[in-house]
Amino acid sequence: MGEAERGESAPRLRISFWCSNGHETQPSFASDAQVPDTWDCPRCGFPAGQDRDSPPAPPRTEPYKTHLAYVRERRTDADGEAILAEALAKLRGEI
Repeated sequence: MGEAERGESAPRLRISFWCSNGHETQPSFASDAQVPDTWDCPRCGFPAGQDRDSPPAPPRTEPYKTHLAYVRERRTDADGEAILAEALAKLRGEI
């Protein structure tokens, strides 16, 4: 199945995008299509931009936090002691 069966293809543009690792990718776009500002690098997955000298910064990944780490961010040690004392009092039947 070639162009004879499908018809003429639309005029295309190949645009270069570079990621922060220096990888270049050249996706093709229809000549009348709007070209995006960034494109995901197929080699490393980082965002790539059209400016070779100033590619977009890689995304910042947050380290994994446990449930306890999130609780410690929201509560002070004094709050934790008060909650623990209340829970122990309930278990002992004092409340």
